[in-house]
Amino acid sequence: MKTRIKYTDEPLGDLRVVKDFLPAPEELILKEENIKVTMSLSKASVDFFKAEAKKSRTSYQAMIRRLLDMYASRHAAPLTRRSSGRAGRRRAA
Repeated sequence: MKTRIKYTDEPLGDLRVVKDFLPAPEELILKEENIKVTMSLSKASVDFFKAEAKKSRTSYQAMIRRLLDMYASRHAAPLTRRSSGRAGRRRAA
């Protein structure tokens, strides 16, 4: 037999608004545009990622891709106006 909850009109106490921490639906889309590349990696690196991926039951290629994505986003230059590359050149008189 299930126990029924009896609701009353008692005060709820001190309430506070919690900032929305959930991502927007468009941020939940996991598929990003990918391009295929061919590169040579050391056997030791590939063996490491394969072993770690096996522990987590995931793809070693996905782990490497995620690592590269994290590195790129961390070290990406801020979007500023690019220099024309002429600042350090002297003009001939």
